[in-house]
Amino acid sequence: MKISAELVRQLREKTGVGMMACKNALNEADADIDKALQILRKKGVAKAQKREGRITSEGQIESYVHMGGKIGVLVEVNCETDFSAKTQDFTDFTKNLAMQIAATNPMAISPDQLPADIVEREKEIYKAQAIPSGKPEKVIEKIAEGKLKKFFSEACLLNQAYVRDPNMTVQDLLDDLKTKTGENIVIRRFVRYQLGEAEE
Repeated sequence: MKISAELVRQLREKTGVGMMACKNALNEADADIDKALQILRKKGVAKAQKREGRITSEGQIESYVHMGGKIGVLVEVNCETDFSAKTQDFTDFTKNLAMQIAATNPMAISPDQLPADIVEREKEIYKAQAIPSGKPEKVIEKIAEGKLKKFFSEACLLNQAYVRDPNMTVQDLLDDLKTKTGENIVIRRFVRYQLGEAEE
């Protein structure tokens, strides 16, 4: 199948990936740009996973102040090279991430960073809610696991739907940036302040 230069250009604009990689993905996807996007994302994620052990000592600290100074966010994102840290893609990512944190107020970056007692407490609540249904223990366990997954999608930054495109998660956004830069990228930490908020 002949892949038009226009299709290749569109895919390149969406992904930042090289021309040949875009062309190959479009061939594999029978010229379906959405399928090609998924193919590139999967390949990019696979490459990024190989790089996960690499040191990330460069990056940016981004700040964002929202609602007339009532909410403020600082977020640190690390990458491998100073070159990547200075790209527009990296800067846009950190800015969008700071806005995401301001809007959604996550408790942690990923589920493994949530305190175990909070996860256990949530699970026990979900089990207690399911018990009156009279379903078997195994089914109640599955219901609790499903609700816990939903809890993670609200409480954990990487699991959240991206506010500017709810069809993506923040993890998808991060994976796209890893694909574009060819580097290991880590969201290191964040802090969110809200005016008048009580100290923990």
